[in-house]
Amino acid sequence: MAKRNKQAPKPPAGEPEPERDLRDDVVLRHLRFGWWALAVFATTGIVLEAAHGLKLGWYLDVDNATRRLSFTLGHAHGTLLGLINIAFAVSLKHAKMAERAIARASFALRLATVAMPAGFFLGGVWFWGGDPGVAIVLVPPSAVVLVVGCVVVARGFRK
Repeated sequence: MAKRNKQAPKPPAGEPEPERDLRDDVVLRHLRFGWWALAVFATTGIVLEAAHGLKLGWYLDVDNATRRLSFTLGHAHGTLLGLINIAFAVSLKHAKMAERAIARASFALRLATVAMPAGFFLGGVWFWGGDPGVAIVLVPPSAVVLVVGCVVVARGFRK
């Protein structure tokens, strides 16, 4: 018989529920999001390795080098961004950040984790010659959003 997760007891009827700490919610959100991102992008890596091992032409042919590079970059960036989300969650209790800064960093890191790999993957799905598809335009703004999120977090560790 599996054990059930114990939840905090509910207050008696008529009493207000205790306020939840924003940091706790953000930590759980980023731990969950980061681990799911790792699962998704690790699976993507396995699929890409299988395509390589099976010598699939749509992935390995010289004409598809742009696809191979774009997919590899999407997988690598997605995996790293998953780890960054977990690092943010773990380090948040040590940062001195206002709620607004926490919300801004949280949004920026999650947005970059979705948009950057999507830009690489979609840029590799539809490409022309040696140029990635138009979806690659998602990558530069995602990189800026990532840097903004990292700077917001880094500022929380000032002396």
